[in-house]
Amino acid sequence: MHAGPEIGVASTKAFTTSLVDLYLLGLYLGRLRGVLSPDRQRRLIDDLARLPDLVGRVLEDGNDYPTLAQTFYDREHFLYLGRGINYPIALEGALKLKEISYIHAEGYPAGEMKHGPIALIDEAMPVLAIAVRDHVYEKMVSQVEQVKARGGIVIALATEGDEAIQEKADYVLRVPPTPYLLSPVVNVIPLQLLAYHIAVRRGADVDQPRNLAKSVTVE
Repeated sequence: MHAGPEIGVASTKAFTTSLVDLYLLGLYLGRLRGVLSPDRQRRLIDDLARLPDLVGRVLEDGNDYPTLAQTFYDREHFLYLGRGINYPIALEGALKLKEISYIHAEGYPAGEMKHGPIALIDEAMPVLAIAVRDHVYEKMVSQVEQVKARGGIVIALATEGDEAIQEKADYVLRVPPTPYLLSPVVNVIPLQLLAYHIAVRRGADVDQPRNLAKSVTVE
């Protein structure tokens, strides 16, 4: 994958590089099957060429992770919500928090929140909602409103320039506008960084989490 060595046990750049590899595989298969026109393929490749700059903007952004870590480091449960292509990113965000901070976290499809997890929502369990500007944005905003109506605390992952979400969520993490198919690569980074800062605040070893290893040799 040409990602270089992954020093920490909990994968970060190896995860994002896997997403890029799958994107490239999709382009290749689309061309072989004749379902991807040359113009469409060129646009998708041009989008990919912008990715390093978009990731750099996330890493340089003023998102206040230490403040969030100070606020939430002593919580026992988190809920992560995402829709469509970003539902697996909600799963990954929850996994990272579990792996390195030892806080119980659950990723869930936002459209199914009312079929169970909504019963858990209160002021003690933060809800991180991936609510970037895409075709399911309005539905994600509705989920944020549902959480707030039940006294929940919302951390929203939102697109730069989206001021409306600021009025609905308690805390906002920002990412630059990103092409939809590449948005998981950009959106996962703030979730990884949030897990990192919470783990550091809790005094955990983020590179060598307890009970985890780089290779698994038993079934």
